[in-house]
Amino acid sequence: MTTSAGQATDPFWAATMRRWNAVCWVLFAAMAVGLAAMDRPGGGKYWALGLLGFLVLCYAVVDRFPYNPVLRPHTYLLVLVTVLGVFAYLRGSFGSLFMVTLPHFWMFSRTPRASLLFLGMATGSTLTGSWLRLGNSPQFFGETLVPVVIVVAVGVLIGLWVHSVVAQSHERAGLIVELEQAQAELSEAHQRQGAADERERMARDIHDTLAQGFASIIVLAEAARAGLDSEPARSAQQLRSIESTARENLAEARELVGSAQQQGQVAAGSVAQTLRRTLDRFAEDTGLAVDADLADIECDQPTRIALLRCTQESLANVRKHARASTVGVVLARQPYGVELEVTDDGAGFVVGRSAGFGLDGMRKRLAELGGELTVTSSVGDGTRVLATISTAGADAPAHATTVPGDAATPAAGPVEGEATA
Repeated sequence: MTTSAGQATDPFWAATMRRWNAVCWVLFAAMAVGLAAMDRPGGGKYWALGLLGFLVLCYAVVDRFPYNPVLRPHTYLLVLVTVLGVFAYLRGSFGSLFMVTLPHFWMFSRTPRASLLFLGMATGSTLTGSWLRLGNSPQFFGETLVPVVIVVAVGVLIGLWVHSVVAQSHERAGLIVELEQAQAELSEAHQRQGAADERERMARDIHDTLAQGFASIIVLAEAARAGLDSEPARSAQQLRSIESTARENLAEARELVGSAQQQGQVAAGSVAQTLRRTLDRFAEDTGLAVDADLADIECDQPTRIALLRCTQESLANVRKHARASTVGVVLARQPYGVELEVTDDGAGFVVGRSAGFGLDGMRKRLAELGGELTVTSSVGDGTRVLATISTAGADAPAHATTVPGDAATPAAGPVEGEATA
């Protein structure tokens, strides 16, 4: 309830103590005025006023200077016990002083046990002083013993109840502090997780856009350098492709830096148109035959971005690893959602031994949309990448559009390995 110096540590209790101190000063002043104005002159009156003044002085010291080395809170309570006994010996109106100072036994004690001890001492001191003045008279039993016992009993009950309330208040305050700390830690964890997720998203977008563009620039530059003497026209076309890719990379970089909240928006237009532009650029840069059957479907922006990134990553893998001659791309709406299939007739690989950021990034991007990635390949028989995304969007009938190329989509060859994410 209080500190060792008698000062409240709980804000609510501190405010209550300030209000009670103000009331206590008013009651002390009223008692002093009553003694000075209404009591008849005599030695007892002046002794009573002197004792009251001394008690008020001690109370002021311990209240205003709780850490003073001379008058500690428990020392003040011993002074109060003594003053109550002497006051009861001198006068019959000691009851008002007892009731005014009764809360002090709870205010200036460290524990309920100490409060009860000092209160018991004050009760004994008061009854002893009154008995020395009145003896075993009916007045002592009727006007002193019974009222004092009743007042002390009520004071004990109220004090214990108040102490329990304050203890619960401290416990709640501690729980609130722990809750605030837990919330702060949780918020910090959420911020760290959010930052990690954002870094992963940025890394994925950079890999799917800037890194692929730079890889394309490197391949085109090597090809252009090799054909400067023998095929100057083709080298000039490759240089124009390098310039175009570099401009696109610059635009992508500016978008990633300045428009992070858009999270990798793609250019306006249908998914089919967006993929067609990507496939045209790929065919122009690599010289590979591209067969495409692209349904002009409607879907939301995150799905469009995922389909574009999966296409870009698949084509980048074909460019870097497949040594293919033909690439097939099919975009179609199925009853369960949207399906994107990219196949090639290249060297293939063992799916279980594949490692790299590209496929893993595709899986994570699709998983965020409730989709999955299936990779089927075997060494020497090409690769099939199938991305599926469940959509609840437009169910208007889709019509197919075809990118110029061969008439049929090539088969990927016999399937020996398959991986689904």
